[in-house]
Amino acid sequence: MVRNEARRTALLDAAIEVLAEEGARGLTYRAIDAKAGVPAGTASNYFANRDDLMSEVAIRVNQRLMPSDESIAESLAMPRDRALTLKFMHDIVNRADADKACYLAMMELRLEATRRPDLRTALTKTVADNLDFNVTFNEESKLPGDRMTVVSLYFAMTGLIYERLTLPDVLAPMDLDELIEVLVDRAIG
Repeated sequence: MVRNEARRTALLDAAIEVLAEEGARGLTYRAIDAKAGVPAGTASNYFANRDDLMSEVAIRVNQRLMPSDESIAESLAMPRDRALTLKFMHDIVNRADADKACYLAMMELRLEATRRPDLRTALTKTVADNLDFNVTFNEESKLPGDRMTVVSLYFAMTGLIYERLTLPDVLAPMDLDELIEVLVDRAIG
């Protein structure tokens, strides 16, 4: 069978939407086909099994949440200081706000990974590679802070985003800009 990459991507995007709306239990080939608007049986032709599907969804989530090359280049034209780090953290929150389904899908995948060793392995690799990429980017771009700064900000921002998506009223009384500024200040030192 000839692979249609555009259709594969559409199926992965549909799977992300299904995960965000219905959770891992609702992620079926039939639900993906319906969400993508393709004939029944299409998703099963592209993904051998549930673990394969979920591993590929995790990769697609990261692709969708990555900043554009243009955005990165524009940011790197700025001075490499605390203000730029702060801008990058705001950009992360803005991308999460723009594509909430991706973060909700990733939460579902993480929960499912606690029960599926193959998914845990694949997801661990994807997330670890992403974290290593960010550490390397920070070093090569000569941004403030070291590896632990990047790791600290990663966990702080992940927690912040997940809290905003799942229990937004917890953070409602707080000023988001101020909170991000404090997180950056404390991580950079």
